[in-house]
Formats: sequence, structure tokens, C-alpha cells
Amino acid sequence: MSELEIALLKYDKKSWCKSAVLGLIIGLAIIVPGISGSTVAIIFKLYDQFIYAMGNLLNDFKRCFRFLLPIGLGAVLGVVVGFFGVKGLVDAFPFAVVCLFSGLMIGAFPAVKSELKGVKMTPLRLALFGVGVLIPIAIGVTSAWIYANTPMPLSDYALRYGETYNQFSAFSYRMFLALPVGYVLGITQIVPGLSASALLMSLGWFNDLIHSVSFTFWLENPIVFGYYFALGVGFLLGLLTFSKILTTLFQKARHGSYSVIVGLSLGSIISMFFNGDILSVYASWQNGVDWLELSLGVVLLVLGAFVSYLLVRYQQKKDKEV
Repeated sequence: MSELEIALLKYDKKSWCKSAVLGLIIGLAIIVPGISGSTVAIIFKLYDQFIYAMGNLLNDFKRCFRFLLPIGLGAVLGVVVGFFGVKGLVDAFPFAVVCLFSGLMIGAFPAVKSELKGVKMTPLRLALFGVGVLIPIAIGVTSAWIYANTPMPLSDYALRYGETYNQFSAFSYRMFLALPVGYVLGITQIVPGLSASALLMSLGWFNDLIHSVSFTFWLENPIVFGYYFALGVGFLLGLLTFSKILTTLFQKARHGSYSVIVGLSLGSIISMFFNGDILSVYASWQNGVDWLELSLGVVLLVLGAFVSYLLVRYQQKKDKEV
């Protein structure tokens, strides 16, 4: 198949719903730690079409928009569900939720590395794999260092003392960084193994952003909408421009590109358990481990990995029948 034929696959009812489910997971990936929407796109065999459509949306708007429509609708629903549904679970059981979605990524990992099956791992490809592993781990270590060396995170300060942010708050000084951070968040949605929420955790922005979503907060701190806008613009720019870059890279050096992607996927799983936000959970256990949540987390990690692996095997079996 040529690149054009891949991009113009026509939907039937089943494939339209499949793309909508992918969009839902991409939307959840922005909120929920550990989900990689692009990893699911690989499992669904929609990844090449997705990055092509994103990278060529402006050049071939009508056909690319038609392909992306169910994904976009699902993504909007995923963001809403993530903010107002999963938010409560993340607040109540942060470690257990991270374990669940880490398990899902672990189970899906064979689908990511299947692109390299039978490929000779040259020194260059091994080096690219190593770089991919180290990038998310470095981000996680950096955020953990920031957390450990900050007397009191802003979100904890607000929660403990009931104070709200003002024009000199986190969202004010982060405005200058929101556009480039939003750009990188867009990249996380098209590079398998990367998680937007994991990146936000690594930067120490996740809790503040999640807890800013309330009508009371918006009325008291309208400046946050400028922050949202800058993140959103950067996010869209990241999606549109980096999709084009990836499409070109896959044409010229597919196996080298996937060596990095497989490394990123593995490194992201590791970094989920070592970053600024999860370190705050470990800090809360200093006076006694929460054995209930720890046990629940282990169970959910195993369950998530098992369910995800079964889905991967099912999809691989269906592909062989076609």
C-alpha cells in the first residue's frame, strides 16, 4: 500500500467505532497516567493512517478530516471522562491507578516491539533504543529531584491552607512555558509509549492542572484560561507538525525510528513509578505504608497487563485471519 491508500481507507460502521474508541483512549491519555494513545493505535492497526492524516490535514483537509472525525469525537469524550471521572480515582487511589495503566502498557508492549520482529539490531539501532529508554526516565528523575528539593508544592500549599491561585500564581509564570510544553504534549499523542499525563507529572504540573478544573476556581482565577489556550495551541501544533516529521522518518528509516519508539515505551513504564507526583505518594507513606492501596495496585497491575496482553493476542490473531 502507498501512503495515500493508507490514509484514505474508507470507514464502515465497525471501523468507525474502532476509531472512536481509539479517540476515547487518546483523550483519556491526556488525563490518566500511563495511557499511550499511540500504542493503542498500533494495536488497532491505525497508527500509520493516524499520523498521515494529522500530518496532511492542511494539505488534504476533506479526506483527512473525514478519517480523523471519529477519533476527534472520541478524544473529546475521553478528556471529559478523564477530568470528571478518573480525576476522583486519581485523588483517592493515585498509586493503584498508576499501577493499572502501567499494567495496560506492559501488556501492550509486545504490540509495540512487534515492528522490530526479525530485524537485525545494529549498534545504531541499539543506541537509538537506549536513548528512547533514557528520555522518559530522565524526565521522571528530574521531576522527582524538583519535588524532593521543593519545600512545599503549590498544589499541596493550596490544599493545606485553602488559598487559591492569583495572577502571580503557578499558572501566571507557567504561561511562558505553556506553549512549548503543549507542543511536547502533542508529540506524546503520536509517539507510542509516551504519556501526556506522565510528562505533566514529570514536570510537576499534573496535580495543579487537574485541580484547576472547577467552576469555582475558574471564577476566582480567570487567568487560567490563558494558560489553557497556550497549552491547546501548542498541543495542536505538536500534533500537526510532528506527525509530518514521523511520516517522513518512517518512510526513510522505519526500523531506526521504531527502535527509539520501543525504547520510549519501555522507559515510560519505568518512569511511571519514579517521578515528582508519584514521589509525593511515597512521601505520604513515611509514617506507614498504605498496604490496602499497595495491594490493590499490585493486583491491578497484573490484571491490567493480563487484559491488555489478551487484547493484543486477539488483534494479532484477527490480523492473521485477514
